[in-house]
Amino acid sequence: MDRRTLMVWGLAVVAGLARIPAAHAQPGGVGVTVTAPAPGTVLTLDEAVALGLRQQPTITGAQQSELAARARIGEAQSAYYPRFDWLTSAGRSQTFSQSLNAPITGNSIATAVQGTQLLYDFGKTGSTVDQARAGARAANAVVVQTRQSVVQNVKTAYYNLLQAQRLVKVAEDNLSLTELNLRSAQGFYDVGTKPKSDVTQAEVQVANARVALILAKNQVDLAQTTLVNAIGIRTASPLQIEDILTYEPVTLDFPALLQEGLNNRPELRQARAQVESAQAQLSGAKAGYLPTLTASGVYGGSSNDPALHEQWSVTGNLAWNLFQGFFTQNQVKETTALVENARANYSTQELQVRLDVEQAYLTVVAASETVGATDKEVQSAQENLNLAQGRYDAGVGTILDLTTAQVALSSAQADQVRALTAFRVGLAVLDRVVGRP
Repeated sequence: MDRRTLMVWGLAVVAGLARIPAAHAQPGGVGVTVTAPAPGTVLTLDEAVALGLRQQPTITGAQQSELAARARIGEAQSAYYPRFDWLTSAGRSQTFSQSLNAPITGNSIATAVQGTQLLYDFGKTGSTVDQARAGARAANAVVVQTRQSVVQNVKTAYYNLLQAQRLVKVAEDNLSLTELNLRSAQGFYDVGTKPKSDVTQAEVQVANARVALILAKNQVDLAQTTLVNAIGIRTASPLQIEDILTYEPVTLDFPALLQEGLNNRPELRQARAQVESAQAQLSGAKAGYLPTLTASGVYGGSSNDPALHEQWSVTGNLAWNLFQGFFTQNQVKETTALVENARANYSTQELQVRLDVEQAYLTVVAASETVGATDKEVQSAQENLNLAQGRYDAGVGTILDLTTAQVALSSAQADQVRALTAFRVGLAVLDRVVGRP
């Protein structure tokens, strides 16, 4: 190979490298497509959950972290493949000759391709690959965990919005009753059968009911903001959602739920992957006591005069670190501690899963019993209000008895709505803590 051929080949390599596109280049700006439901469309719970799974940027972030973790597997595996480098140097030198009493100028050029291949390193690279794979499994568990959290957040916000809307209806009904009481008290006062104090007290009740209605409507706006944020959309128009705030009896088997949680919770899979990553890191640290065998080859040419001299070489290398200031020994101690720490973290996560499942189970059971109790509370409060209304209309009851009964009914109805919400939210939390998709 003459000098001209070698130089043309080198320039071709450079040109080829320059044409390689940046496959993973990202634009400077970050754009997020936000899709909101059309105005007037009733958004069901399933649609809200599906929209949240598409729109929530936290899921996108977790997915990109998983892609990065999977790319690290390829990075670690790259040590198994040969490495090629193109090396080129050029120089000009000048030497003064006393015999000729003139400087001697010389040009030099060298270009070569160098290849290096790992032959055996006693598991150092393998442990790095295993560690990267465990990291990818942990990142996948984070994606699953994030998706489950989004589902729970959307469901909770959906039920809370339904609760706020129901409480507005309770406040409106309460306001209607207080206005009716005011008209009754005013009529009795006009005919002289009731004192002016009844009218004044009824007016106070109407004012309180209006304030309660304003606060209830404000809670609807706040609840909608929370739902929109949980889904990951931006919309200024009110959301119309399906009223599914109902009670349906469920049969729960705590041992089965606990086993389901231990089998499915992504936090446990993440903790298990962290244990495996630490164990791989420990194996790599122990491999530091052993040598590394590599082979390298160089092919190219060099010249200090117009002629180009072809050169090549093949070399085998055995590198064995004999002493590095006790670095390997301390690295083994460090990674051993990391393994024990990861195991302790797994045990902690397992205890947390047991606690989460038991708490969610007890919450659903208590909420189910509360729903039944509030049904009776509302029925009793309604009957008591009917009696108080009849007594007041007959002239034998007081306005205080009537307003007290009315407040009790509104409170019972609000308790019933909150109990239904707690039941539904409890089921959503239970789904998440047992790791259901």
